[in-house]
Amino acid sequence: MTVLAPCRLEVLVEELSAEEALKALLPKIVPGVDFQIIPFKGKTDLLRKLPVRLRDYTYYWAETGLRIVVLLDRDDDDCAVLKNRLVEIAREAGLPGEAALFRIVIEELEAWFLGDVPALNAAYSRVPLSLDSQTKFRDPENVPGGAWEGLEHALQKHGYHKKGLQKVRAAREIAPHMDIENNRSKSFQVFRDGLRRLVKEGN
Repeated sequence: MTVLAPCRLEVLVEELSAEEALKALLPKIVPGVDFQIIPFKGKTDLLRKLPVRLRDYTYYWAETGLRIVVLLDRDDDDCAVLKNRLVEIAREAGLPGEAALFRIVIEELEAWFLGDVPALNAAYSRVPLSLDSQTKFRDPENVPGGAWEGLEHALQKHGYHKKGLQKVRAAREIAPHMDIENNRSKSFQVFRDGLRRLVKEGN
C-alpha cells in the first residue's frame, strides 16, 4: 500500500507507551505521511489541555494540511460518553470534523498487543503462539482483570518483566513486530481504518 499525502498528522496521546507504539505503527498504517506524536502526562492532563490546543489548530490546519488525531484509553469511562465529550470539545473550539480523528482504545493500549500474539511471540519468544486460544485471552478487549494486568501476567508467567510490566519498554519491544492487517483488537482495527480515511480525505 502506498500513500502519497500532502497532509501531516499531529497525534495526541496520554502517555509515553502510546507514543512508543505509534512510532512503530504509524509508518505501517499510513506510509509516507509525516507525523508528530505529542504525549501528555496522563488522560486527565490531555483532556484538560485539549480545548486550548484544538482552538489553536483552527487557525492553521487547513492551510498546512494538518490533521489531528486524539487517542485515549477508555479505562473505566463509558466509550460513547467519552467520544461525545471529545467531539464536543472540538465543536466548541471551532475545529471541523474533517480535521480531526478521535479514537478510544478499549480498554487499554495493551489490548492492541494482546490482539497480535505472533508479535508478542516475536518480542518474547517464550510466550506461546497458542496464547489467544486460552479463554482468558480470546477477546483482547475483555480480558478478566483488564488488558494491562493480563499482559503482565502472560509475560511474567514466561519469565519476562518479572518486576512488573514496564509499559514503555513493552511498547518499544512489541509494536515493531505487529501485523497491522491482522490484529484481533476491534479498537485497533477502528483506529487503523479511521486513520487511513482521515489521510485519504486530506489528499
